Amino acid sequence: MQTSLPPPTLASLLGKLARPNRRATKRYPGPATDRQPLHTVYGGAHLFKATTAAKLGALALAHLHEYAPDARSLSDALGLEGGASLAEAVHSRIVAKLEREPIEDFRIDFEDGFGLRPGAEEDTEAERVAVQVALGMLEGSLPPSLGLRVKSLGEEHQGRAVRTLDIFLTTLLLRTQGKLPDGFVVTLPKVASVGQLKAFVHVLEELEKATHLPLGALKLELMVELPQTLFDGNGRPQLTRLAKAAKGRCVAAHFGTYDYTAACGITAAHQAMTHAACEFAKQWMLAAFSGTAVRVADGATHVLPVPPHRGASLSPVQLAENRSVVHAAWRMHYGNVRHSLAGGFYQGWDLHPGQLVARYAASFAFFLEGLDTAILRLENFLDNATRASLMGNVFDDAATGQGLLNYFLRAHGSGALGPAELARTSLTTTELRERSFLKILASRRPL
Repeated sequence: MQTSLPPPTLASLLGKLARPNRRATKRYPGPATDRQPLHTVYGGAHLFKATTAAKLGALALAHLHEYAPDARSLSDALGLEGGASLAEAVHSRIVAKLEREPIEDFRIDFEDGFGLRPGAEEDTEAERVAVQVALGMLEGSLPPSLGLRVKSLGEEHQGRAVRTLDIFLTTLLLRTQGKLPDGFVVTLPKVASVGQLKAFVHVLEELEKATHLPLGALKLELMVELPQTLFDGNGRPQLTRLAKAAKGRCVAAHFGTYDYTAACGITAAHQAMTHAACEFAKQWMLAAFSGTAVRVADGATHVLPVPPHRGASLSPVQLAENRSVVHAAWRMHYGNVRHSLAGGFYQGWDLHPGQLVARYAASFAFFLEGLDTAILRLENFLDNATRASLMGNVFDDAATGQGLLNYFLRAHGSGALGPAELARTSLTTTELRERSFLKILASRRPL
């Protein structure tokens, strides 16, 4: 085989790729491999107890039983497509989820959910919450992951944010022999500059030294709630700069729908998760953090499934109004979650136990609806592993193959697909863990 480049020249040229390739691999090592929660439930710190997760689960289950006691009523309420079998599968999975693990991630909120209170009161609550978290760790009643949202580091609240975190951590670690809850993270809202994040990292480093935590033990997630979080004063993108400033501590970026739209001057009537301004910001987030271990999460649906009438002796008209209001709020939340999932945001906020019904319904239906088609496309592609394939009028190449693998990874992680569904594919557990379609193809090619 004749070539034009002599071996020494080729070796020299390829050698120049070593350094940029190493830098690219370090900067984009691939997505995080541990479990990503489907949601984060935000609750005011003053309401938090060691039993909060179980209580919210019980309330959500009661909500489901009252307003959608069976698959048909759930399907009618949400407008599920896919027939009775899908509705049965979704309903049964919601019940099982709410009974077993209703909350996947909880954020104890000292910001908007707590409000502005006297300093002495916030001190007291920070200490009380820490005691409750320690009790939850002892009793095993905490959700799989937990965190604390402090106030922002703007001029008005910076001292308060640091003091609350200090009191909480000091109290907690004294009661747990220096152990943090599983998946513990500190949420920093309204990040306005790289300098703010660098200062906060210094705070975390000093707290680790003072409490004898290992360096890097305190992880953080930043909130994208301001246009300044996306772009600095010179118009330069700064999400990746923020992540770099976190020195490996940043595990997630959460979008704040209503703060962001308000900061953009959008009126209250048009503040919505699907607003074009939100889509713009979230596309920047996806582009900045794809291929990294920083996960993205969408915001909240602010219309809550709260019935307007309370009491034991409601009239048929009042009961019907309650059902109508709850179902309308469910449908809005369901639609928002489906929109987020289609846009690559697999995690979002929930603010009320009744929203858990729509959250899990949307997640399970999203994955179950496409199961049969995804299995056929996946197996067709794997059977023709060395070439692109055409199935019907859908052309599949390696990039689509990765998309199919992403589907199974997310579907399995969400709980929508169990062992029975995965057994319908030829994927092994080892191949799923690889998270790379190209590696699967390489391992299956005949020698």
